[in-house]
Amino acid sequence: MRSPQHMTDGGDVLDAVVVGAGWAGLGVSYWLARRGLRHSVLERGRIGETWRTQRWDLFRMNTPNVQTVMPGDCCDGPDPDGALTRDQFVTLLEDFAGRNALPIEPDTAVSELTHENGAYRLTTSHGTLWARNVIVASGSLNCPVRPVWAAALSPALRQIDASGYRSAADLPDGAVLVVGSCQSGAQIAEELADAGRTVFLATSRVGRLPRRYRGRDIMVWLLESGFLDVRREEVIRLAGRIPPRGVLGSVHTISLQALSTRGVVLLGRLTGIEDGGGLSFADDLEANVRFADEASENVKRHVDDYISRMGIDAPVAEPDPAETVAMRQPNPTIGSLDLSRSGVTSVVWCTGFKGDFSWMRVPGALDSAGQPVHADGVAALPGLYFAGLDFASTRKSGIILVIAEEAPRLVEHIAGHS
Repeated sequence: MRSPQHMTDGGDVLDAVVVGAGWAGLGVSYWLARRGLRHSVLERGRIGETWRTQRWDLFRMNTPNVQTVMPGDCCDGPDPDGALTRDQFVTLLEDFAGRNALPIEPDTAVSELTHENGAYRLTTSHGTLWARNVIVASGSLNCPVRPVWAAALSPALRQIDASGYRSAADLPDGAVLVVGSCQSGAQIAEELADAGRTVFLATSRVGRLPRRYRGRDIMVWLLESGFLDVRREEVIRLAGRIPPRGVLGSVHTISLQALSTRGVVLLGRLTGIEDGGGLSFADDLEANVRFADEASENVKRHVDDYISRMGIDAPVAEPDPAETVAMRQPNPTIGSLDLSRSGVTSVVWCTGFKGDFSWMRVPGALDSAGQPVHADGVAALPGLYFAGLDFASTRKSGIILVIAEEAPRLVEHIAGHS
């Protein structure tokens, strides 16, 4: 890693600057180096900072090891279907950056990006950099989003976001309300239940994926069959919006039914605060469970059709215990919850994330919500790019395995316009 002291307000203009040293930023840097383009990677903390500080202690990757690889690498370990832990993944990123001698500038936060006189000016905690091209790889899912009325809950209640959760031991004694049943919510609810906590889970309309199906990890099937190559526009056309990714357990299938058998009390969607201070929930629990079941069946039918079409010799489907177990539903269904009487002392908000791009002072780069405006990672203003955005181009976008194709495409575009 280079010392940040090389950054000055002088006339030296780099070919490119990458903002963010996660898997996306490192992947772009790898290809910039291969093209011989002078560049620097600016990271506000350490390599993989978001993975270090916004993932819980027992977090594991949702992609199998065979797919959790960086450009130019392959999985040669003994457990291709396994899942890396948080710390193992950070080590993977550090090793990749070191082996390829990537020009990382750690502890270098970017406070402002402007476009002046045909070049980009980056104001950082260590000075100013100028570059002909800027690739923003700071992530689009690193700022938690809560309902606006969360602030009205009792100050005695411990409230944290999924990115702030570390373990059950870090929460005060008592029951826990987890709000949101997407990836993080379902996995955290399962972990809390396994730790012996009383857990209430406010569910939502989210699909589900089986962990394994017909002899393979489901992600292997989805990649091979082209399911992950469906364009963003088509996903929006089919669903009316970009839907949350289906719940996928890192080790085994996680279903709402299976969570209920572990003692998790399932609720409908959280709708607000009642006059007496209690929380209200929609009467949609059964619909949410049914939606997840149907999503899983649709994915399995897609895989079945692919296997049949390609003549693949695959094992027959076997019942998944997480999908065949009967749900334990509260009786009567809970429509209102008094947190104090229920013993709830903590709320874990798993209600989504967005990216923080407030430091970008480039006209037309962001929409009215402060999120990137681009086409397949290429902004309208020449020389500005985005890497690693969720659903940027296809269903695959935002998953580590996409960087092997996304990074060289962006770098080729840079090289062709430099």
